[in-house]
Amino acid sequence: MENRYRQAVDYIEDTPKFTTKNTLAHTRECLRRLGNPQDCFRVIHVAGTNGKGSTCAFLTSVLREAGYSCGLFTSPHLVVINERFQINEEVIDNETFVRAFDRVKAMSDELLREGSYHPTYFEFLFLMGMLIFAEAGVDYVTLETGLGGRLDATTSIENPVACVITSISLDHQQYLGETIPEIAGEKAGIIVPGVPVIYDGNNPEAAEVIRKRAQECHSPSYAVVRENCEILACTPEGIDFFLKNGYDGTESFHIPFIAKYQVMNAALALKTLEILQNTLPFTREELQRGIACTRWQGRMETVLPGVIVDGAHNEDGVARFVETAAHFQEEYPITLLFSAVADKDYRGMIGDICQEIRPRAVITTQIDGYRVVPAETLASVFQEHGVHAEGIASIPKAFEKAQEKRGDGLLFCVGSLYLVGEIKNIIGRTIDD
Repeated sequence: MENRYRQAVDYIEDTPKFTTKNTLAHTRECLRRLGNPQDCFRVIHVAGTNGKGSTCAFLTSVLREAGYSCGLFTSPHLVVINERFQINEEVIDNETFVRAFDRVKAMSDELLREGSYHPTYFEFLFLMGMLIFAEAGVDYVTLETGLGGRLDATTSIENPVACVITSISLDHQQYLGETIPEIAGEKAGIIVPGVPVIYDGNNPEAAEVIRKRAQECHSPSYAVVRENCEILACTPEGIDFFLKNGYDGTESFHIPFIAKYQVMNAALALKTLEILQNTLPFTREELQRGIACTRWQGRMETVLPGVIVDGAHNEDGVARFVETAAHFQEEYPITLLFSAVADKDYRGMIGDICQEIRPRAVITTQIDGYRVVPAETLASVFQEHGVHAEGIASIPKAFEKAQEKRGDGLLFCVGSLYLVGEIKNIIGRTIDD
């Protein structure tokens, strides 16, 4: 089985990730040939620039706490590709992965024999997910879009029970547009006529685009804004906050994350569940327990005592990381392990970090591949901002050095989800040894 699994993963990885997308009609034809597995469960569809995965995780945790069987489809993966498919918050096993792969591969071969198109990298994985969740007999699937929304393979789902749009910011401009309204228009492409839309209303430009699109589709829409939330406490153990709701005023919640931006993601999930409660019943206690026990990898995640990993890799994500680190640096010295890939604005990211954070030490490292930025190059950018940094190409050695530098403070590993995956892999190997 291990050999078959490796062959399946290699085949998928050899499919270009950023090819020209096939049409949604193509994806729907693929689903039809697979027996329309997406009709076997209800879907909550989530798009946005930042916070998609976290919002999916909050939704999934509450659904599980309320006794529903739930599938979760997210991207990218941090360590192994199986992470993209979770059933009841457990990553699928290799046998399940291969079984779904074989069915999609056979269908793809059939299409090629007919002179049609092969599924893209993401489309192939999405089709596998639909088969996996149908086979498992789940009640709900929280479905995270890949890139964009309007043309994303996940938008081939024609009957979601809710559409959720998290915060919108500049990212992947070469694919989605150069402005916030353009990107918001792509994300709003997931909206389905008559289906409720719950969205982050904090950016006026993005909110207006989403609201108008919902109105055109005759879909009820609900904006969630920071003013709906009041943070009561923010500690290394998590955040307590009040949320204004549609029931009877305010309720208090605890989230096991230290980043304040996670409050908005939790609020979006809570508003979605409030809107769906007539068809998706749960108790207040289940709601609170589900939010409190949510787990999500790579987003301000404490992986060892005093060691936090965060996949911030764009302007908005870095701004949110900076907000969190700046809050804690008043009490704890900060050590930073940083890396980024070449198609991200790493100079801007480093500049934003250096404006607000006064680190005890900075170690830079590099992520191998065609988008590599040498560790010494990243270190030199920090030095341009008057912050001493040491470049260490090897991620394991850089992580070891950063842990030595941390002392009695906090170590943040930030700049790329790929870095987060490598760190978690290192920790996993250390534990196994």
